[in-house]
Amino acid sequence: MVKVLEIISELISLVKSQNRYILGIDGLSRSGKTTLVKQLQETLDNEEIEYYFFHIDDHIVEREGRYNTGFEEWYEYFQLQWDVDWLKRNFFEKLIDCDQINLPYYHSDTDTQEIRTVTLPKTGLIVIEGVFLQRKEWQGFFDKVLFLDCSQERRFMRETKTTKRNREKFERRYWKAEEYYINTFKPLDSADIVIKT
Repeated sequence: MVKVLEIISELISLVKSQNRYILGIDGLSRSGKTTLVKQLQETLDNEEIEYYFFHIDDHIVEREGRYNTGFEEWYEYFQLQWDVDWLKRNFFEKLIDCDQINLPYYHSDTDTQEIRTVTLPKTGLIVIEGVFLQRKEWQGFFDKVLFLDCSQERRFMRETKTTKRNREKFERRYWKAEEYYINTFKPLDSADIVIKT
């Protein structure tokens, strides 16, 4: 697989060649997205390139909208974790030419959302990082998508000891949703670059 630093270097040259570049960093839970974002941020700072990072998990809905809904747990995680259509209309569709967007940010400690106004740089890089970015509703909004490929067992080993004690929840909720995503949307095939992590 292509080396991460080479990919970052290529991205920097692409960003410099146009006004606003939108990058998706897709990957299943614990695949290394946050680590890649940190490396990319350091390079952007060194190159003095403007940027803004979005973490799709910051925009999930309140707990009652995604737990105990009557649907299977995997469906709740894939389909109900985010208001997918709202984000398409009010986030993804505005990334290309809007200077500001209003987004709900989720607070886990209070299980509430707070609307914040985000000012986007006129030029530079917009990065959206998270799971399931190549779902059909959000396809077509990225200039480039990276997919971080990591085995299920390796990703599970990266979880905390406390989290690992509840393997059954992973099997019912997360892994079934991930399997659905991989089999239905084929993110490894549709991504521009796949990085083995």
